[in-house]
Amino acid sequence: MTPSARIRGTSAPPIPAARAWAARYAGQAGPALDLTQAVPGYPPPPELLAKLGEAAANPACAGYGPIAGDTALRDALADDMARFYGAPIQGRDVAITAGCNLAFAMTMAVLAAEGEGVLLPTPWYFNHEMALTMQGVRAVPLPTRAEDGFVPNPAMAELIMKAATIKAVVLVSPNNPTGAVYPPEVIQAFADLCRRRGAMLVLDETYRDFLRPDQSPPHSLFRDPDWGDVLVHLYSFSKSYCIPGHRLGAIASGPAFRAELDKALDTFQICPPRPAQTALTWAIPALREWREGNRALMADRARAFRDGVSQLPGWRLDAIGTYFAYLRLPEGAPDAVAAAERLAAEQGLMGLPGPFFGPGQDRHIRLAFANAGLEVLAQVPGRLANL
Repeated sequence: MTPSARIRGTSAPPIPAARAWAARYAGQAGPALDLTQAVPGYPPPPELLAKLGEAAANPACAGYGPIAGDTALRDALADDMARFYGAPIQGRDVAITAGCNLAFAMTMAVLAAEGEGVLLPTPWYFNHEMALTMQGVRAVPLPTRAEDGFVPNPAMAELIMKAATIKAVVLVSPNNPTGAVYPPEVIQAFADLCRRRGAMLVLDETYRDFLRPDQSPPHSLFRDPDWGDVLVHLYSFSKSYCIPGHRLGAIASGPAFRAELDKALDTFQICPPRPAQTALTWAIPALREWREGNRALMADRARAFRDGVSQLPGWRLDAIGTYFAYLRLPEGAPDAVAAAERLAAEQGLMGLPGPFFGPGQDRHIRLAFANAGLEVLAQVPGRLANL
């Protein structure tokens, strides 16, 4: 067998690679701590689990549904978005997808052809770069700096876009891997830039339900009546409702993009999973207060993590956000890949090294603190100190 050149050129899945290092861990520092993946560190509420079970047992959910998702869920999500962003968003603007990763891959299939460029701020979400590579699309790095809070610079992006053909700019806010939250004026500046340059802004707000009240709404793009001409918006139900295994995400877009997206929806997914759509139609309004409580819970975990690592000699917490902490290694420590391997194999602490998130990240490690309780987070500083 000779795999395709695109697949051969795509990076291996990072999380299994990092967990493989921990297979050598003998338990000398205590129980293994897995902070590699952004998974909710608490279960869905019993009522949602019951709704999922009921829907899975319903014969009506065993058949095909609309390629863009069930109308009731699209309307419920549009109403929730309208409340959150303070803008008139309709169910017809929304398509439900089998997860947000697939939402991104289908979006890129619509926007960019082989050899064309898509601008990704670095550090980037590794699955975004992987999806572009598989499709033969160039991932063009837009470097960000710790000194700027890892917030991308629209002026730097414009210089790159003047020198190369860029079909789309991708922003992830709150960010994965840094946790950075981009200011509204920066997001607006990127939308204006894309409009000037004839590109689309792809805005991934998977973690928007964990923003503080003073950070919400995170931008006003949806208040522009022509937002669909420049914006493609991505969302995930996985983190907000603790159901990553049910694979549901969403794309909000304008009618011109949507007309082409329907081709990708029909080809890649046929229809999104039906039982979870039924359960989430109930959950979006019913679990609003529960989601608010989870936002406070995550804020507590972020404070505990920050307090724990702030006293570590040499380590620097360059960024921390809704799910992630991005740590700079001490001077004299090995580079990130070697450091992450040693932490996993010798200290039982699994994280992801910076190079998994693009070029120029050799001195950083990402730890996904959100999937751990306070008792686990209390153990992290000691493991890091022993590096």
